[in-house]
Amino acid sequence: MLGGGPVRLAERTVVVTGAAGGIGRAIALRCAAEGARVAVTDVQAAALERVGVELGAGHLAAACDVTDSDALSAMIERVEAELGPVDVFFANAGVAIGEDPVDTPGEVWDRAFAVNVRAHVLAARRLLPGWLDRGEGYFVATASAAGLLTQIGSAPYAVTKHAAVGFAEWLSVTYGDRGLRVSCLCPMGVRTAMTAGDGLAERVVKGAGALLEPEQVADAVITAIESEQFLILPHPEVLTFFQRKAMDYERWLAGMRRLQARTETG
Repeated sequence: MLGGGPVRLAERTVVVTGAAGGIGRAIALRCAAEGARVAVTDVQAAALERVGVELGAGHLAAACDVTDSDALSAMIERVEAELGPVDVFFANAGVAIGEDPVDTPGEVWDRAFAVNVRAHVLAARRLLPGWLDRGEGYFVATASAAGLLTQIGSAPYAVTKHAAVGFAEWLSVTYGDRGLRVSCLCPMGVRTAMTAGDGLAERVVKGAGALLEPEQVADAVITAIESEQFLILPHPEVLTFFQRKAMDYERWLAGMRRLQARTETG
């Protein structure tokens, strides 16, 4: 069982989405090092294949668009056939797109919701029946500090990451007493392709604190899973910001407006 003591990944079947690079790749390699059977997926087939080579024999790399329900189900069926029933699912695929509601086209909003939120729902819909029947399973959602606080510059990112946190909370509340474990990863700045640009959102992230390496985030994830911790905060200062927000919402909003003003003029 996953419960009844520290959660160990050895001999478990793990799926990691958005695994062609960044946090997903780091989590996949770390899970493999822990002894898990790892399946990685992404829409970037060539980069994903390279991660599959890094993982080596006994693992699986299968390109998939996780926003496509049929494709996602087919990928999971393949994992189950080749590696065994899925024990841990990392809903890690994500996009950072869009700006303000006026200038951001509807299709960009749709894509943000599809990848950052609906893909989590589709995975849970496919996996929950089996997990509840077995009385165990682990769902790990990659959200963002923006899902607890907000994201200056990108409305779609801020809104969808809040929704991802909300869905993870709902899963934990609803099924936590039926064997489902849930964690929600909410990092701030991580050195990935998402932080490589120089737009407003990227400048805010880089100015808010240290940029962690993906491997540091993966370490935090494994530690949190072992203790079945819901919120995974690789940047500890995020908890302080979150507490300040809860204690005085008006003051926090005013402070965020000042931060936006400084960033726009800086």
